[in-house]
Amino acid sequence: MSRRIDLSVGEWQRVSPKYVVVVIASTVITGLVLSAASVFLWLVGGWSFGWVVLAAVVVVTITALVIAPRRARSIGYRLRDDDLLFRRGIMFQRFVSVPYGRMQLIDINRGPVSRMLGLADLKFVTAAASTGVMVPGLPEPVAAELRDRLVELAESRRAGL
Repeated sequence: MSRRIDLSVGEWQRVSPKYVVVVIASTVITGLVLSAASVFLWLVGGWSFGWVVLAAVVVVTITALVIAPRRARSIGYRLRDDDLLFRRGIMFQRFVSVPYGRMQLIDINRGPVSRMLGLADLKFVTAAASTGVMVPGLPEPVAAELRDRLVELAESRRAGL
């Protein structure tokens, strides 16, 4: 019989507040690239509705920038006895439970903006493709310590299978 995950028990660990800068930088870069493409299609490509595309890109980019801090604060994880529980999302929340014994790869990634801020992303890969989880915006020492702890937990759980 399956049991429900109790989301209210325990303390959620949050990503670094500096992660908001990474989200904002990514949003601004994407907005600039899409704006440049729409201006190109409008002026050079002769699309008469190119200004509508540009306006839509600007509105979506500004909206994404406004909600960026809240989006970053919605990300969290919790280590439990048998698994790691991950959450993200504001309107559409996603909760993923990754059993320690099913973890096959735990990887640390650092993009250029994250690296400048001393942050890293911790990525977990399991046999099921849908459970690939990435915890972004962790301080580098926390990410390394968490990776080592999860590798240890994963090895001990796999040995017990």
